[in-house]
Amino acid sequence: MSTLSFATVVVALVVSANGHDCTKYNLTPSDQSLIDMMTHYLHTSRKADCPVTPSQHDIGVTYVRWGKKTCPENSDIVYTGQVGGNYFSNKGGGSNYLCLPNEPENGNVSSNSDEGLYGAEYQINNSNNPSGFPTNLYNKEVPCSVCRRKEKISVLIIAGRKSCYKGWKSEYNGFLMSSNKNHITSDFICIDGEAEPLNNRSSNEQGALFYPVRAKCGSLRCPPYKDKTEVLCTVCTK
Repeated sequence: MSTLSFATVVVALVVSANGHDCTKYNLTPSDQSLIDMMTHYLHTSRKADCPVTPSQHDIGVTYVRWGKKTCPENSDIVYTGQVGGNYFSNKGGGSNYLCLPNEPENGNVSSNSDEGLYGAEYQINNSNNPSGFPTNLYNKEVPCSVCRRKEKISVLIIAGRKSCYKGWKSEYNGFLMSSNKNHITSDFICIDGEAEPLNNRSSNEQGALFYPVRAKCGSLRCPPYKDKTEVLCTVCTK
């Protein structure tokens, strides 16, 4: 029954209860119960029709801080973990990197032969280390953290800049990285300029591998870009 129909019934009952000649009649318990029920319906249905506006405290955006176990100042940490991805030479499977939590809820053992989730390692040494980037990360596993920035409604990753445009705030900046050009295709991600290892362990188990990205002039216009330069990046919120 529509709200209008309910309202009509309530008015009719009230008029009937009070009488057309303004003489007051006593309501039976069933009459009063029906009026109370309809009044409650009108109240709750009108409340449901009103849009619920979230408080400023409830508004926020999330982003991944690649290469760090902590979140920047003013951001809350949702969880921390390690970067995962596809094996560097697999011809199929996922191409994106994942921030895997340190407290997984594991499924059952499977006989499926399509193993497609590996840890990630920095493949950065003296020959390709970006300027100002830590120098002791070769073959170290990569951490990550998922962060939430309160009171923001937009998040934007900008490749080619270390600062945000006017009206945006940089959550962190660093260097654009991805897989080697001779390996499988992977996402471009923004590794923090002050990246750290997951722990002190150093291994060469391959998996998903990170290499710094350099600009290549041609179809990429130079200027404004410069050939063979490190590509900077920043994560911005507004």
